[in-house]
Amino acid sequence: MLKQALPRTLAVLAMAGAVAATAAAPVAAGARPSPHSATQEALDAITRQGTPGVLARVDRGGKSWHGTSGVADLRTGRPLLPEDRFRAGSLIKPFIATVLLQLAAEPERRLSIDDTVDRWLPGLVRGNGNDGRHITLRQLLQHTSGLYDYLDDPGFRAKYTGTAFFDHRFDGATPEELVRTGLAHEPRFAPGAGWDYSNTNYILAGMVIEKVTGNTYAEEVERRIIRPLGLDGTTLPGTAPSIPGPHGRHYSTLYVSDPDPQVHDVTELDPSVSGASGELISTARDLNVFFRALLRGELLPPAQQRDMFTTRDLGGGRSYGLGIRSQTLTTCGVRVWGHSGEITGSLTRTVATADGKHVITINRNGDWGDHGLEQAAVEAEFCR
Repeated sequence: MLKQALPRTLAVLAMAGAVAATAAAPVAAGARPSPHSATQEALDAITRQGTPGVLARVDRGGKSWHGTSGVADLRTGRPLLPEDRFRAGSLIKPFIATVLLQLAAEPERRLSIDDTVDRWLPGLVRGNGNDGRHITLRQLLQHTSGLYDYLDDPGFRAKYTGTAFFDHRFDGATPEELVRTGLAHEPRFAPGAGWDYSNTNYILAGMVIEKVTGNTYAEEVERRIIRPLGLDGTTLPGTAPSIPGPHGRHYSTLYVSDPDPQVHDVTELDPSVSGASGELISTARDLNVFFRALLRGELLPPAQQRDMFTTRDLGGGRSYGLGIRSQTLTTCGVRVWGHSGEITGSLTRTVATADGKHVITINRNGDWGDHGLEQAAVEAEFCR
């Protein structure tokens, strides 16, 4: 367990050397530049602003491209590898939404996404103006329930930000505890009256999956998605604090407001504090395979596919369906679909065209800096 900041000189040298090592080679006279050169330049911009390392994978037309910048490990200088696993945070949400929609398509389950939360979790969502009798499963998946995001709770944040993180990183939490944290607050708005991203929604969605099936949501995700698609690098670790298989280190400034923050290794933590809203571990390859299958309609029947991709307009060319986002790129007007994920020490984003033929996953092993730089990489990849 690393409780002290990494030596700054070592960190700077490691990052500088890695960026130099991953810089694109000069293009020979008359040679065609790489179609991903602008994407690579955008990755390099992420490490230039201080992130230790970033990796990306693009799949298009039966071909794959891998790009990296920086390093996977500041102490050893280990490079980022295409097969590296990482914490993918909220990229779990389209997995959870897919499972719930699959259940709605099975007549024997007698489940509808327009069922109330109270039908499946009777009496759980009550108090402070919250009432599960008036919130539907659809509203959970689309973040229109109005439920307060437990991650915004001041007491919760105090435990997992700043140096307090090191006292609580292995504490863990049950879904019931996380829901109670959210319900300690009044709702943001009446169900269906607005849109507000709330991780509490997906903790409840995971609990509904378990109530309907008698299995954990992790078992259902593995049985219905991970195994059929051959996502060998994807796991839902539960309370296990380590990342299995090949992986780099994850780094964080622990969300401290400081112009020159200390950087800490936060790779090991108990992800049950994220649960069905963010415990996923995956790889760039696996996330690309999943989104390609999802967009091609390979995971849901037509009626449930329409439900997932029926979106609520968020303004600015953005919208949100059921566990999936849509955005119209400002550079070229292309509409893309995907999701992003953040968990301490890791930022991930997967974006694809509507037909699933062109998809990119980007992961950086640090959670600070300009998050808009991933957007620059997306624009570079889809608007070239």
